[in-house]
Amino acid sequence: MSTASRPARRLILVPVFLVLAWLVVGGSFGSYAGKLGEVATNDQASFLPQNAESTRVVEAQKAFSQQETMPAIVVWTSGKDGEELGAEQQKEATAALASVKGEPGVTGEVSPALLSEDREALQGVVQLRPDLEEELPDVLAQIRTAAEEVPGTVVGLAGPAASQADLSDAFAGIDGLLLGVALVTVLVILLLVYRSVLLPLIIIIGAVFALGVSCAIVYVLADNDVLRVDGQVQGILSILVIGAATDYALLLTARFREELGRQSDRWTAMRSALRESIGPITASAATVALGLLALLLSDLTNNRALGPVGAIGIVCSVLTTLTFLPAVLVLLGRAAYWPSGPKKGQSEPETGSTGIWSRIAKLVDRSPRKVWAVTLAGLVACAAFAPTLNSKGVPLEEIFVNETQSVTAQETLGRHFPGGSGSPAVVIAGAAESKQVVAAAEEVPGVASVAVRTVSGRPGGGEPLVVDGRVRIDATLADPADSDAAKETVTQLRDAVHAVPGAQALVGGTTAQQYDTQKTAEQDRNIIVPVVLVIILLILIGLLRSLLMPVLLVATVALNFLATLGISSLVFEHVFGFSGTDSSVPLYGFVFLVALGVDYNIFLMSRVREESLIHGTREGVLRGLTTTGGVITSAGVVLAATFAALGVIPLAFLLQIAFIVAFGVLLDTLVVRSLLVPALVRDIGATAWWPGALSRGGRKEPKGQESMS
Repeated sequence: MSTASRPARRLILVPVFLVLAWLVVGGSFGSYAGKLGEVATNDQASFLPQNAESTRVVEAQKAFSQQETMPAIVVWTSGKDGEELGAEQQKEATAALASVKGEPGVTGEVSPALLSEDREALQGVVQLRPDLEEELPDVLAQIRTAAEEVPGTVVGLAGPAASQADLSDAFAGIDGLLLGVALVTVLVILLLVYRSVLLPLIIIIGAVFALGVSCAIVYVLADNDVLRVDGQVQGILSILVIGAATDYALLLTARFREELGRQSDRWTAMRSALRESIGPITASAATVALGLLALLLSDLTNNRALGPVGAIGIVCSVLTTLTFLPAVLVLLGRAAYWPSGPKKGQSEPETGSTGIWSRIAKLVDRSPRKVWAVTLAGLVACAAFAPTLNSKGVPLEEIFVNETQSVTAQETLGRHFPGGSGSPAVVIAGAAESKQVVAAAEEVPGVASVAVRTVSGRPGGGEPLVVDGRVRIDATLADPADSDAAKETVTQLRDAVHAVPGAQALVGGTTAQQYDTQKTAEQDRNIIVPVVLVIILLILIGLLRSLLMPVLLVATVALNFLATLGISSLVFEHVFGFSGTDSSVPLYGFVFLVALGVDYNIFLMSRVREESLIHGTREGVLRGLTTTGGVITSAGVVLAATFAALGVIPLAFLLQIAFIVAFGVLLDTLVVRSLLVPALVRDIGATAWWPGALSRGGRKEPKGQESMS
């Protein structure tokens, strides 16, 4: 054995070790992507604002019950419009409710069946344990079976328990369906774009490894109550990791392919590829991770959970991209790109070469001011519709994309009983002032009835239940609990009972929780949006060694976000038929779209800066756009497609997030990054790098507007 071969053999052990290590890690942690649902909770009460009045009511309510409960509302109708139910059916319905008392999961609190004023419906409430997860469908099935014993009636189940069961059913596809759709989508796109057999599989395997490790870390943290995870956070984590890991991988593989065309030695090619790629990749990852961590400033628990969960996913994505992927690529060399791999000695792309990106670069070079003016006008026109997006929450019937039993039953309940039946506003007040509080509540428009909780555990008709000198008062609202009218009633109810001297009244309940969540989300946006923008700006300043360029990039991605919101407002209302969005949708959309949108500008402008140091800003823009256009567009299409996969989960929240991010990424990739930013930089010239070295000591710009082909 020659002495020269020994270092080479020792050197090859490094990538072999990395590949084997990741295979062990992937085999050990891969199953956690499917186990994360075991520690996820879809109990929305656990994600309330920490300091809101409705949250304090939730804590105060515990003193009035032996244990916390979750109501299931049973509603009976004849199934025929206008047909009345009789006293005998009411009696049998009450007996049916009583028969489930003592069943596993039922707390023992069961109301009698109440007949509606129009005598066309009956309703009863069965209180369940709030910690039911997998057992909930079986418990509800038992209640339904008992209720169906009432002859001549059709049974529906409404209320928080039924909604939670439907929510859990909707999230059941996250572990398998969502991940499968995302991976297959990415694989197909990569096969079509790169026409390579091995490369797409390598990239997918790296993304799966990143997802397995991130899910394992999140599982441990959630299992030890360090953070809470719900189905929404779980789904977003899967999509974020697959999309981000693929994007970072595409940037590295494209640069490695380019280096292989310049030099025959794959080790040297990989060192060059890593040297030029590690900065943009880590900077891009930092913008997303730190942007997500800014969600820790939120007062909503699910927002705070998404911050570290998403950041963990991004870190794991970068880890696989910079360790597993280079190791595999350096072992395979050109074979990784077979059958369309780079040829030995192939030169770098020429600025005058044919192809769509060369033509786009020439257009930007020839008429930069016209290009940026037209694209800017189009984006501003779209952004003009952004204020029309209603983010005050969605009614119950719009939470699920498809038809669900809980929504149908709730609509039936609302037709025959006061809209807030089963979900009253809960008032906690001093016992000595209870009569004044009740009187004040009864005077509020939109309050259908008011009753003090009694010793028997039910409102009205007995001795008031007094705990620590306080009573619980249930105020049934005339409008559906999730309606804007009900939220307005709650604000008036709070004003009325707060004004009772000495009562120290607090108003909570389902409607109050939604209202407080909405207001908290608005406050979060006012705090988190500027913080995210500052974080991104500082990272760009450090990466590009400029001040004006980062400000320009942040302004363009912010405009892209507003334009996306404007289009989304029109699409949600006129295409999907949504009356609005969840209050957290704009914030989630901003964090993902702005942080991820900056990624593509980082990929572009870091290459433009690299080329400008050699050729000057004008040709640097042309060369940077030509060489990165294909890979960045592919990355944008992949990320848009992965987020679009969220649409397979039948929830309006995830569908809206999917559209905002997918459309926004495509708009950013195809318009902002391809036309607006290059045209602005081309028009501004070297001054765009102010106060960096390129703006004062760089190469001189060629005069005139002549083509550079």
